[in-house]
Amino acid sequence: MSTLAVVEEILRETEVPMSVREIVERAGARLPSKSKTPDTVVARDLSMDIKKKGEGSLFIRTTPGRYTLRTLAAQTSPAAIGTVERMTGTPLARKPAAAAAASPARPIAGRDSAEGGGYAS
Repeated sequence: MSTLAVVEEILRETEVPMSVREIVERAGARLPSKSKTPDTVVARDLSMDIKKKGEGSLFIRTTPGRYTLRTLAAQTSPAAIGTVERMTGTPLARKPAAAAAASPARPIAGRDSAEGGGYAS
């Protein structure tokens, strides 16, 4: 059984996005690789599959380092599983306006508060 087949099986069982570490821990001896760094092997295989197959990949990255099956992501709203990040060139969802408005003000280069504020939001 290939690495991706094992990952698919685990993601089907859990039905939630999982980190590479969680996938490896759950897979245990089922992973075909005898690598000393199975996390790296799983992360590489998932990333390459998503990059090569794009929308045709069974897998999707929900957030950096977390993956789920594309079919499960389609059944769940993106808000519930995090921002869906695809390596197919699809733009990422923007931060909600409330989050952007909450970012701290930063000084404008060459100005200080004595010259009229000089802060941008």
